[in-house]
Amino acid sequence: MKRVNVARVFSRLLAQNAPAAESRGAPSDLSSSGATALADRGPFASHLKSRAVLGFDGDDTFKFLQGLATNDVLQLEADEHSAKLGTPTPNQPGVVQPPIYTGILNPQGRFLFDMFLYKPVQESEKLGKGGDAPGAGKSVPQLVADVDAASFDDLIAYLKRYILRSKVNIEDLSKDLCAWQRFGGALAGSSTSETGAGNIGWAGGRDLSGTTAAEGNGNGWRWFKDPRLDALGFRGVFSSGITPPLIEADQEVDEEYYLLWRLEQGVPEGPAEIPGGEAIPLEYNMAALNAISFEKGCYVGQELIARTHYRGEIRKRLMPVNFVLENGEEMREGVARGTEIMDGETGKKVGTVITALGSRGLAMVRLEAAAKDRLKLQGCGGAFVKPIRPKWWPSQWGTVD
Repeated sequence: MKRVNVARVFSRLLAQNAPAAESRGAPSDLSSSGATALADRGPFASHLKSRAVLGFDGDDTFKFLQGLATNDVLQLEADEHSAKLGTPTPNQPGVVQPPIYTGILNPQGRFLFDMFLYKPVQESEKLGKGGDAPGAGKSVPQLVADVDAASFDDLIAYLKRYILRSKVNIEDLSKDLCAWQRFGGALAGSSTSETGAGNIGWAGGRDLSGTTAAEGNGNGWRWFKDPRLDALGFRGVFSSGITPPLIEADQEVDEEYYLLWRLEQGVPEGPAEIPGGEAIPLEYNMAALNAISFEKGCYVGQELIARTHYRGEIRKRLMPVNFVLENGEEMREGVARGTEIMDGETGKKVGTVITALGSRGLAMVRLEAAAKDRLKLQGCGGAFVKPIRPKWWPSQWGTVD
């Protein structure tokens, strides 16, 4: 797992001359961790260097991915899931398909990979440069996927095991395209636009065509609401080497800031935080993160997911946690992944730290123990763990005081 300079991230966030430090507003009601360093700041934007980009093409692309993905890939083909943008322009069509978030499992139903799937804009869907006939240019893949870069080779090998005679081509597009995220408490839930541009038009009205032009670029790539949670902001795939639209000079920050924002909301991403080959997706809250469809047909690993969902009881879940000292101050030192969480009264293990950044982290915690006050970090002296119940959790998932 990548090591980050925790002290540097926190000092930058708290310093007056930090990137985008003056971009402040009211803390978002969607934020789960209260008045944190990011809760009233933003918008921030990060180039996600931890992610790579794949292209899928061929007659069997949708059918192939439908048999592997936990989510319903066919909705990317359906008109009822599209978003209307207004009149087509030379850089954007009149209608687009929002992306979906999905997982890929092994036959035993354990998590292997996650991906954000986008349906790229085809040249035939946009106006020509002169504003009349549809344009003609370089063809683009049927689907584009934003995936974990560290497990990229493993993902390609896994996909090729299932292609067999399917008419599917897989291409590494990471040199040409890259993933970005716009986020922050001052941004989350504040925009009236599906992609974060706000209103563009006279007297507070909305000019759909003008907004469309502002939100996208000349190649048809654009911002979308993060398909997992509104609190996470906006996500998109854009051409490499070019700053995406809507990002001002002082808003671009290191990816560590996005990591911190995700930890505060309790959202894991990639096999480093959803352990590949081990994690049960429902324990990592992937159903509530819109990564699983319980209405679609069969896919690899579906049996365990369906059985657990309809018959089983989830006794532990991934939760955002704060690491605090005996005096109540937040820890600044890093907590190692895999550190055990113990019940201070019984001495029994009740959880495990999955990832951490300073005083913030994600931990797998037994729900019956999450409300207790005296949860201790094993081997960390007088350090304690304070679980936080995310605001986006369904009410039936229990409570945390």
